[in-house]
Amino acid sequence: MLDATPRKLVEVRDLKMHFPIYAGILRKRVGEVKAVDGVSFDIFAGETLGLVGESGCGKSTCGRAILRLYDITDGSVKIDGAEIGDTPQGGLRKMRPTMQMVFQDPQASLNPRMTVEAIIGEPLMEHTDLSRDKRRDRVHELMDAVGLNRTFSNRYPHEFSGGQRQRIGIARALALNPKFIVCDEPIAALDVSIQAQVVNLLEDLQEKFDLTYLFISHDLSMVRHIADRVAVMYLGKVVELSPREALYAEPLHPYTKALLSAVPEPDPDMTTEDRVILQGDVPSPSNPPQGCNFCTRCPAVMDICHREDPEFREVQPGRFVACHHYNQTAGDTAASEDNKSIQQGETT
Repeated sequence: MLDATPRKLVEVRDLKMHFPIYAGILRKRVGEVKAVDGVSFDIFAGETLGLVGESGCGKSTCGRAILRLYDITDGSVKIDGAEIGDTPQGGLRKMRPTMQMVFQDPQASLNPRMTVEAIIGEPLMEHTDLSRDKRRDRVHELMDAVGLNRTFSNRYPHEFSGGQRQRIGIARALALNPKFIVCDEPIAALDVSIQAQVVNLLEDLQEKFDLTYLFISHDLSMVRHIADRVAVMYLGKVVELSPREALYAEPLHPYTKALLSAVPEPDPDMTTEDRVILQGDVPSPSNPPQGCNFCTRCPAVMDICHREDPEFREVQPGRFVACHHYNQTAGDTAASEDNKSIQQGETT
């Protein structure tokens, strides 16, 4: 449970991560891919913020940029009060123990030539002066914490299942007692039967070690299970941020409504809303549309959506959305037309 007055552990302001595009014989810069384009949110100590969206929307890039695995294009990132957005990579070394990452593919993120003991103990070797015996004891403690048999410490990654390999990655992330962990789709590469075990393990570790998570996933059902608040991304921007139950019960942004309507319902007879089918394809992040990024596919689009980028603002206590339909500066006539457009879009 969160405290009555939660402390902001992670503060992200107007984060941008643009990748240059080069072409021609002289490798001239001809454009840029706006993978993350002005993202802002906070993560409170002890909570789990879910980051969801369709493939290619910039979720993983956002998570890596927050940990400064990339040199960000612009913006501010503060972790535990320390600004790391403009800190050189060399200066980040002493801050790495505070922030860690669990990667999506455990097979690709583990060195196949290293034993489990060497993999989990590598952060201890790089950032501490523990003796070899104490490092081994710490590795065994971590293996116990994530549910791995410590007698397997001399085995190699290929000798483990996918779920066990992900547990190795989690143990490695916990080695330096971090405060903040980015979980980049940690269950996407696992069998369905194993996914729940890994998510339950993350929840148990969060309670035991007082961890804070950014949980990136495209599995909305799993995010609903683990997250305290949910941020929805579309084409490099966060379009809605809300407490979990409020977002699933009453989504505000048209894209969020379409996303949630695509979640399979175990009992088809329980379905109360028609599915929202979006028309067209996702625009290219190298050439996003003018105005709102979602204007080319929105079922409730207005003229202003093609001209102006909506402000990401708080429309209800704790609920933020970037949509002109919730812009209080619009007149009563425009507001009524907007509501009519939304209703027509939902019934289409």
